[in-house]
Amino acid sequence: MQARPINPTAWLQSFGLNHGVEVRGGTRTLFLSGQTSSDADGAPVHPGDMTAQFRLAWANLKDALAAADMAPSNVVRLNIYTTDVDAFMAQAGAAMPDLGKDGCSPCCTLLGVARLYDPAIMVEIEATAVA
Repeated sequence: MQARPINPTAWLQSFGLNHGVEVRGGTRTLFLSGQTSSDADGAPVHPGDMTAQFRLAWANLKDALAAADMAPSNVVRLNIYTTDVDAFMAQAGAAMPDLGKDGCSPCCTLLGVARLYDPAIMVEIEATAVA
């Protein structure tokens, strides 16, 4: 698989993201459900801490990738849902570099939502990966 970043402007790259990712030669596509800051039984973890919630959701997403014999570098698209866009953006500088450290530089959309599956959950990450 070859992934080519598409960036008509550079501003998203400061977050480690791309405007688009062109994929050539991929043979498998994995669509992942939203991952949250939850334990193995679905109970919320880190209520009130946006950065910790993002990091655990990202760790859970990496576990799902590994179960499919993929890695963060296979992720080409992320959708990030949050109940507080302002709080997420205030913490993005602490949380988003984790993606790059793991070799992930996808295209990404941030969406504000009224609520996620549990009121304590503030962020959910869904992904598409290609290998």
